[in-house]
Amino acid sequence: MMFFGYFYIGTIFLLVLSGSNTFPIVKFITQPIELTPCELCNLVLPIAKTLIARNESLLMEELGIIICQQLHLADDAVCAGMINEYNYVLIEVLRFSPLSTYEICGVAFGCLPQADIPALRWNVTLPPSSQSAPSLAALSADDLPSQSILSVLHLADLHIDIEYKPGSNADCGRPLCCRDGLPKPGETGAGFWGDYRTCDLPQWTAESMLKYIVQNEEQIDFIYFTGDIAPHDVWQQTQDKDLNEISFTTQLLTETFPNKKIYPCVGNHESAPPDLFPTTNATSWLYSTLANQWIDQFGLEEQTRDTILKGGYYTTTIVSKLRLISLNMNYCTENNYWLFINSTDPLGQLQWMIEWLQYAEEHLEKVHIIGHHPPRMCMVSFSWAYYSIVNRYQSTITGQFFAHTHFDEFMLFYNETNATQPISIAYITPSFTTYPNVNPGYRVYAIDIENSVSVLDHRTTILNLTATNLYNKTVWTEEYSAKSAYDMIDLSPQEWNKFVLQLENDIDGETMGLVYQYFMKSATTGAACDRMCRKKLINCNLKTARAQDATFCSEIS
Repeated sequence: MMFFGYFYIGTIFLLVLSGSNTFPIVKFITQPIELTPCELCNLVLPIAKTLIARNESLLMEELGIIICQQLHLADDAVCAGMINEYNYVLIEVLRFSPLSTYEICGVAFGCLPQADIPALRWNVTLPPSSQSAPSLAALSADDLPSQSILSVLHLADLHIDIEYKPGSNADCGRPLCCRDGLPKPGETGAGFWGDYRTCDLPQWTAESMLKYIVQNEEQIDFIYFTGDIAPHDVWQQTQDKDLNEISFTTQLLTETFPNKKIYPCVGNHESAPPDLFPTTNATSWLYSTLANQWIDQFGLEEQTRDTILKGGYYTTTIVSKLRLISLNMNYCTENNYWLFINSTDPLGQLQWMIEWLQYAEEHLEKVHIIGHHPPRMCMVSFSWAYYSIVNRYQSTITGQFFAHTHFDEFMLFYNETNATQPISIAYITPSFTTYPNVNPGYRVYAIDIENSVSVLDHRTTILNLTATNLYNKTVWTEEYSAKSAYDMIDLSPQEWNKFVLQLENDIDGETMGLVYQYFMKSATTGAACDRMCRKKLINCNLKTARAQDATFCSEIS
């Protein structure tokens, strides 16, 4: 989405410079100028607003496509596709957003703290804390009988590309390659089983991975599927295309796991255009399909239908004592430009979550939360409100599972009044796809169902893509178990915090290198991450779960 932001602003800017005498400022610009994205945005948006007010938005779109093509900002297909897809939304945002030009640019390009924008400031109301007992101490899988442990398969960011073509151009300059064209002289074409460059996963590789899971994972009790189905061909997404890809993936998963319940959430690539989820009923084309497929094929209860139809979120009981809350995190991110019109708890989703967490607390349930975007990638008010909710219900929330980054990460949550006291942990599961520059993979969590209903351990398996393409057969690697690889007593927030402190005290050590290697799904080694990279990974990824939070993630030196 950021690619499109730069692309679109630049295109309109060039459009204006080549336009009529409507804006005299143009004639004074005779030399190339260097502007930051925010400066360029602040120059262009007032002009764009004027064109919209004069009902010249169609002309703006047509000229934008022509100029984009003539100046080779992207190839013809991407130019036409991106502007056609996103033009309407951006026009509506510029027409109805209460934000000033300066504020819109500041949010879109991250050059203005969102806390400084009054229209974006809001919070939620939390019930007072109860006097219930604190969470049970975390246990080890070794301490429990096998029948007390659930195995949860987590699939994230599938991005299966049914148009993948082996031998094609894998460095095409588009947001997605490996579909057509010949490789450039001196470069290799797309690998048969996949490619580390800007390419998604071939259908046959995805099917082989799912088959491997069925044949080699002895116990899978249920599945968390945290979204992102469509490939990264963002310039040619349509509603019909998205629905076909969703139906294909739903059918593939249900045929692969016919007797397993699958608990899904909505990824940002499920909409057309990607990332854009209006808070009106304009997304009913998507949610009606998801409701039917999630209930009829994945096995969700009928009572989940109402909130799925409303906004793609739901709650359900998985087993006794364990409730699941599936959030639609597309209503939290600034990449969803519709939120520039109104970002205050879209659809009332967070307040709804509070009500169910309160219910769970009163009925002695534990809760797992799944969502696509990690909360630190949300708009600030949503992100900080979510953090406060986790603080309030830290004894009830025993698992958080996200995706979207495609990397292997975790995030610690700390007491809001004491940043040295860890209170919760969230996991970001690595992607199924190779996009970009990672090995395909999946994860299995061991859950203590008898006591804390928390994660006892997690184990990640990857497809070694280099070896697989070299030998033309799938080469699997049991990459690591968190508890074993990091020599941890358990996976409680307290132990994860101790582990992070150890990393900080030995920033150049082998273990920190291993963390980065696993972060990249073993597509590279820890040597690729220098000291500054390692500090940033610790402070801005592992210790930060709130957007624009400088508690740990400030200037890294």
